[in-house]
Amino acid sequence: MSLIHATAIVDSKAQLAENVELGPYCVIGPNVTIGAGSKIGSHTVIEGHTTIGKDNHIASFAAVGGPPQDMKYRGEPTQLLIGDRNTIREFTTIHTGTAQDAGITRIGNDNWIMAYVHIAHDCQVGDHTIFSSNAQIAGHVQVKDWAIMGGMSGVHQFVRIGQHVMLGGASVLVQDIPPFVIAAGDKATPHGINVEGLKRRGFSSETISALRQAYKTLYKDGLSFEEAKSELQKMVSNHAADPATAEKLAEFHDFIAASTRGIIR
Repeated sequence: MSLIHATAIVDSKAQLAENVELGPYCVIGPNVTIGAGSKIGSHTVIEGHTTIGKDNHIASFAAVGGPPQDMKYRGEPTQLLIGDRNTIREFTTIHTGTAQDAGITRIGNDNWIMAYVHIAHDCQVGDHTIFSSNAQIAGHVQVKDWAIMGGMSGVHQFVRIGQHVMLGGASVLVQDIPPFVIAAGDKATPHGINVEGLKRRGFSSETISALRQAYKTLYKDGLSFEEAKSELQKMVSNHAADPATAEKLAEFHDFIAASTRGIIR
């Protein structure tokens, strides 16, 4: 029995692995590649220069690979790259990149993207993230591994969200969130380290304690931004005997030091 429903419309130039499953009334464009084991729900449209890896599940009425919602876009052949084992639920929209950036919107592996999510042009999403329903991220946003986006949250363009971050529901984010931090609010502010999430992912008590101290140094000790960066760098050196902890502290410091929009305060 064919895995492609008789009502699906598949361009002859599209490249589909033999066991890709397409539901009723899907539309697949000419520059689309879909990897083995992927399942596409009914009425979903996949277009643009879009490559989708293995074992993805895209639910009904998603719009994937559409042109950017950017008035500078002039039809350049930009791309959307999606990795393996992602779940993308109903009515999600994900757009290709723009020529003003690298030209690629990228989503990694093992992400859980719930209904009505919007991922705009040129976004870079890592692995193991969760986007709760109605999370909306603007163009050029970076979301690192294991980050969690609360329902109805909104993220300003060019913002970076560090690994293991948790952003609360209905939050508005206009600046970077450092790794491991919880943030929430109609203008999101920091609320400590994501301790429970880090425990679930196997972080040692020593590493969590050090990250809590790093958070205190940045947010609670009354230091200037430059003073806090200097103290955080010292903390990395002071934990050299514990490479796992030193690595996480370095990630915290380096993310902050690289910020161009500033970090939430």
